[in-house]
Amino acid sequence: MPIKWSALRVSEAMDMAEEFVNQAAGPLEQTKIVANEARNIANLPQYLDQRLLRLVIDIERIDYIKNSIKAVRNELPDGEVEAEKKSESYGRQPMLVS
Repeated sequence: MPIKWSALRVSEAMDMAEEFVNQAAGPLEQTKIVANEARNIANLPQYLDQRLLRLVIDIERIDYIKNSIKAVRNELPDGEVEAEKKSESYGRQPMLVS
């Protein structure tokens, strides 16, 4: 049974989301380095060290975002993205909804 939504559009959205995450990865890594360096400031109160550690841990969760994108892709019906790409190579038509 054909699906009534576009697996290709979902795949393209995940491509875009992944690109944004990858663009953010570099600055977030720099932020993590700065936060770790701040944790080494002499006489830093423990409550600030805990906040900085939390920041580092939150930054490391970028892998969760990447895994979520991968999970969306894994849920797309097998072969549907390729079939839509092939179909669109003949010209895009609006999807009919019944």
